[in-house]
Amino acid sequence: MCGIVAYIGPREAYPVILKGLKRLEYRGYDSSGVALLHDGLKVYKKKGKVAELEESLVGQNLHAHAGIGHTRWATHGEPSDRNAHPHQSSNGKLAMIHNGIIENYTQLKNELIRKGYQFKSDTDTEVLLNFIEDIQRNNQCILEEAVRIALKRVVGAYVIVLLDKDNPDTLIAARKGSPLVIGVGRGEHFLASDASPIIEYTKEVVYVNDYELAILKADELVLKNLGNEKITPFVQKLDMELAAIEKGGYDHFMLKEIFEQPDTIFDCLRGRLDITNNTITMAGVLQNIDQLKSANRIIIIACGTSWHAGLTAEYIIEELCRIPVEVEYASEFRYRNPVVHPGDVIIAISQSGETADTMVAIERAKEQGAFIFGVVNVVGSSIARISHAGAYTHAGHEIGVASTKAFTAQLVVLTLIALKVAWEKGSVDQERYTHLLHELYAIPEKVREVLLLNRQIEQLAKKYQGATDALYLGRGYNFPIALEGALKLKEISYIHAEGYPAAEMKHGPIALVDEHLPVVFVATRDSYHEKIVSNIQEIKARKGKVIAVITAGDQTITGMADDTIGIPEADEILAPLLSVIPLQLLSYHIGVAKGCDVDKPRNLAKSVTVE
Repeated sequence: MCGIVAYIGPREAYPVILKGLKRLEYRGYDSSGVALLHDGLKVYKKKGKVAELEESLVGQNLHAHAGIGHTRWATHGEPSDRNAHPHQSSNGKLAMIHNGIIENYTQLKNELIRKGYQFKSDTDTEVLLNFIEDIQRNNQCILEEAVRIALKRVVGAYVIVLLDKDNPDTLIAARKGSPLVIGVGRGEHFLASDASPIIEYTKEVVYVNDYELAILKADELVLKNLGNEKITPFVQKLDMELAAIEKGGYDHFMLKEIFEQPDTIFDCLRGRLDITNNTITMAGVLQNIDQLKSANRIIIIACGTSWHAGLTAEYIIEELCRIPVEVEYASEFRYRNPVVHPGDVIIAISQSGETADTMVAIERAKEQGAFIFGVVNVVGSSIARISHAGAYTHAGHEIGVASTKAFTAQLVVLTLIALKVAWEKGSVDQERYTHLLHELYAIPEKVREVLLLNRQIEQLAKKYQGATDALYLGRGYNFPIALEGALKLKEISYIHAEGYPAAEMKHGPIALVDEHLPVVFVATRDSYHEKIVSNIQEIKARKGKVIAVITAGDQTITGMADDTIGIPEADEILAPLLSVIPLQLLSYHIGVAKGCDVDKPRNLAKSVTVE
C-alpha cells in the first residue's frame, strides 16, 4: 500500500516525482504530497488524487534537485491534507514519507508527548519521524545514526525516505517488510515502491532488503545493515519496457490488461511448454522434484484473487498429482497455530511478491521445516527471495487495482507445476498428459476468441448495471471462478455479490432469489453439467434472472437462461482460464456504465503491504 518516489541528481526533481506518483497511484490515492529541497525544505500535500495535488501547485516555484513524494492509502488517520505525507519533524528540519504500519507507535507517541512534542496529524508516520528527531537531538548524532537507532525500537513494517534540510545533498532510506527499489543512473538516483517510476530513466536497479539502510547522494549509493556494516549493492537489469506501463490506446488499464491475456498466457508457456516433444521445463520444479512429488501435503497460501487461483489449483493438483492440498488465507494462517511438518510443501502465491500477510505466513512455515515454493509476478520481490524455489508468472506490470492478467498467469503456472509433478510422479498416463499439454497450448488463441465477445458483454452490462446484488454460482473447477467473478463485480462496480458452489445455494442463498436478482452461472460443459442444469432450473422456478457462461453451442442452457455467453470448448481442468474472461469483462463494463473509476476502486490498493 502507498506509493513512494524520491529523486536526487541534476534533473528537476518535481517532474520526476510527479510522474512517478501518477504511475504508483494504483497503490493508494487518498492523498498525495511532495517535499523539495531548495533554499530550505518545502512541503506540499493535498487530499485526493495526484491530479489534485498537481493542480494546486500550478504557478509555484518548485525548483529542486532533491525531493520525495508519496501517494497514500490511509491506515492511521482519515484521508485529509494534514494526514497526507510527507510529514515534517517538530523542528521543521526533516521531511519523511512512509509505506507500512508502525505497530508500537502509541507507546512511542506517549513517550514523545511526555517530552513536550505536539502532533499535527493522526499518523504513525509523524510519530516515527519525531522519534528520529528526538534521538538525533539527544544523542547529538548524524541523521543516519538516529534512523538506525530508531528502527531498532520500531515494531512493524516500513519503507521510509527522509530529506534533511541541513544535508540537502543526501537522501536516507530504510526498509523492512515493504518494497523499495533504487534506480542507479549516471550521477543520479531514483527510489520507488516498484520499478514503474524508474524505467523511463534507467534499467539498473538495486532491490533493498529488510533491515537495510540506504544513504544516497547524486553520485553515491551506500548500503548498510542496522549494525552499521556496509553491504555491497547488487545491481540488476530491469526486464520491463515503458510501453508496459502506459495505456496503449485503451480507455483503462484494466481493459488493456484483460486484452493482454492471450499474450501473457503465451509468455507463461513460452520456454516451458514444448509441444513438439510433449515436455515441460521449469527449473524451479525440476531442481526440487523429489521434494514436490513426495510431499505429504501441499498448503497453498494466498490472499484475494491469488487465493482463488490457489483454490482452482487445489482441484487440479489433487486430480493430477494425488497429493492432498489445503488452501489457506494467509491472513488467517499467520495468526493460527497451524500444524506444519517437514515434508509439507507451501506454495505461496502473490502478484506483487510483497503481500504482508503472505510473507509472514511463509516465514512461520519455513521456521517449522516446510519447503516454500513461491509463485509471483515481480522479479526480485521479497517472496521470490525468501522462498526455497519458485516460478515467475511473467504477466508483466499490472496497474489496474483489480487483478486480471495476473490471475490467469498464476493459474497457468500452477497448472504447469501440477502437470510436471504428476508426470514425474507417474500419477497421470501418457495419453492424458499429452492431451492436456496440447489443450494448454491452445488456450491463448481460445482466449482471443473469448475477447471477441467484448461488445456483446458490454451490451449485457448495460442491462444489469442497475442491480444492487448478484449471485455467482459454479461447480467443480468453475466454483473458484464464481468466487472470482463475484469479487471482481464488488471491486469494480460496488455491487454486492456473493460466490457459492451451485449445490450450496439451497443451503441459504436461494432465499435471496427473486425477479430482480441476477444469478451468474459458470456452466461450461463438463462432468458437472447435468447437475448445474438442475441448479439453473431451480433459479428459474423462482423467477431469478440467469446469466450463464456456457460452452458455445450448448442449446440446453441457452433455452433456459435469460442471457448466455458462449466460450470455446476446453478440457474441464483448463476451462477456468476461459470462463473467467467474460466475468472480468462483465465487471469492467458494469463499472464503466455506472461511472466508477475502474482502475482505482474506492478504498482499495494494488499491493497490500500492511495488515
